[in-house]
Amino acid sequence: MARIKTYFVYPGDINQPTGGYHYDRRLISGLQNTQIEVRAISLPEYDSNSSAQTLAEIEKSFASFPDQSVVIVDGLIFGMLDSLAAKESRRLKLIALCHHPLALETGLSSEEQSRLFETEQRALHYTRAVIVTSENTRQILTAQFAVNPEKIIVAEPGTEQGTFARCNGNPLRLLTVASLIRRKAHDILIQSLSELKDAVWQARFVGDEHADVTWTEQLKAKAKALELSDRITFAGAVEDVRQEYLAADVFVLPSRFEGYGMVFAEAIAAGLPVIAARSGAIPAVVPDSAGVLVPTDDVVALTKVLRKVITDQSYRTELQDGARQIAASLPTWQSAANTVADKIREVSIS
Repeated sequence: MARIKTYFVYPGDINQPTGGYHYDRRLISGLQNTQIEVRAISLPEYDSNSSAQTLAEIEKSFASFPDQSVVIVDGLIFGMLDSLAAKESRRLKLIALCHHPLALETGLSSEEQSRLFETEQRALHYTRAVIVTSENTRQILTAQFAVNPEKIIVAEPGTEQGTFARCNGNPLRLLTVASLIRRKAHDILIQSLSELKDAVWQARFVGDEHADVTWTEQLKAKAKALELSDRITFAGAVEDVRQEYLAADVFVLPSRFEGYGMVFAEAIAAGLPVIAARSGAIPAVVPDSAGVLVPTDDVVALTKVLRKVITDQSYRTELQDGARQIAASLPTWQSAANTVADKIREVSIS
């Protein structure tokens, strides 16, 4: 059987330490194990402030793809390329990869949200298929963006099966893995931890600090003002995140929205209890047996749960056991790639 050539297009450096780019890397790798020949293409990073020259470079890249090529475009950029999608939709077989809608990013003005909603809805209209990472995102695209549900496939991120964390830290080790951006709600977590100074714990914030430098500085200033600098370590991006999970006792991240939330699945795969906010796709990723979900932006509720998990060892052990039981049933990266490969084959002959 001939291999189907597919172009996988993304903005900037694919080795950036974020969940979205990690998904891209693993998907590309998994597709190579199928009858799909993937050529990865890096585009210039693009937003509303980008120059006409940047857009012209992107258009030139698309123009270089042969007629009737299958082209997967990462949603980090696709939602802003509505005019280009309209122009190329008859010549190319476009597939969008939507990690989560751009308009749902925290910190946008109402004008920015409206603009991104309109451009992404138009761009998605010109696709042959849309890849999403959760059923929650599929429902959002269907209900709010008017995407034909028959075009959408759900390819949940995979996890690595391996040893479990020992969960024997003294003091208790709280782990957060997320880029320091507003949507991840580190500010809520810091405020909550300030109410738990009497408990025995140390926290480690692992994640890229360059996506929003101003926000990162504000978070560090907040931790200092609340006299938590000696208890919260801002570790930045790390090469081996798996070791971070294995060295932790509890995973906590009160994100304001997640299209899937790969880090929650990774924490469960390591046998860690999870504390998170009930938002986006998180409830589908974190079962009650392995974690506790609180309302979004609710410091009081988060503090209450953290105190119980930190101080009640039997309760913590119960959640650890639940995570270990769930770990074996988590999806694999190859299953995600196989799902996407099937859709690529379908699109290639359409």
